[in-house]
Amino acid sequence: MLTWLDTQRVSSRRKKTAEHVPLDLLQPKAFRPLGAGDMPLVFLAHNDFKFMRSLLAHYRALGVTRFICVDDRSDDGTREFLCAQSDVDVWVSGVRYREAKRGKLWREWLFARYGKNRWYLNIDADEYLVYDECDKRRLPDLIQHLESRGIRRLSAPMIDMYPAGSVASFTFDGTDDRRPWDVANSIDGDGYVIERMKRFASLCGGPRVRKFGTEAELMKYPLLYWDDACSYGVSIHQPLPFERNFQPILGVLLHFKFFADFQQKTQDAVADKQYFNGAQEYQRILDAVAESGELDFVYAGTVEYKGVKQLLDLGFMRSPWTL
Repeated sequence: MLTWLDTQRVSSRRKKTAEHVPLDLLQPKAFRPLGAGDMPLVFLAHNDFKFMRSLLAHYRALGVTRFICVDDRSDDGTREFLCAQSDVDVWVSGVRYREAKRGKLWREWLFARYGKNRWYLNIDADEYLVYDECDKRRLPDLIQHLESRGIRRLSAPMIDMYPAGSVASFTFDGTDDRRPWDVANSIDGDGYVIERMKRFASLCGGPRVRKFGTEAELMKYPLLYWDDACSYGVSIHQPLPFERNFQPILGVLLHFKFFADFQQKTQDAVADKQYFNGAQEYQRILDAVAESGELDFVYAGTVEYKGVKQLLDLGFMRSPWTL
């Protein structure tokens, strides 16, 4: 009841203060509506060229038929690469990520433009969704199964992955067929804390918390049914309505930040100040790296990632097919 009441209160406040940040379509030249059989994926990109090749391949294999991207002024070849893909719609904005409420307003505008009352994948450019039997059962099968159980939102936390050694020694540039987990192939096997809150089930832990003492929230909902009741009024980690946020964890977002270019990317993020609290978390990471002189996440609880079944065995998620 408290969750439902909080949904009503925040939804009412959001309607009174609704903001809109329209986007401009860069490629293709004319808007292409989604078909009933399309599986759309919405994502944001900013100088993420190294992920583009593997990201598109990963989600195409899962059944995505249309990629809808907001490119936030990339200058590393990301935009040009995406514009050359026939299944990608590239949008641009007159405002930056921070002004768009850390991208929330962009995402909501795109859901409205492409149509509500349908399922979307919604990720960042460094997130790769996996779930049990994702190599055999594609997203339409998963959605059909979730709908049969009355589930309209897939809970899937980000699990930070890192190389097995000094980060500075591991390069991933996305120019070949390697996947990011072929390079950053390690995860923290313990140290996570899950807590049921009024609005969602919070999950914290992993290498950023262990190494830098950050307050990184890991829980996300990358696959969701978007209708008139939905919004990101509070946070992408706490979408409305809140009562849909308490389903079993049925997937994981493999999350990649730690390669040889990490320090430079972090310095760029601090200078750009597009992230939460003026990129405060990134500044804390820079300070820790400066103090230690290098970045190596390996510890006694490090586990080498060996595939989706391993995540089930370690308790990071449940199989949706057993529900």
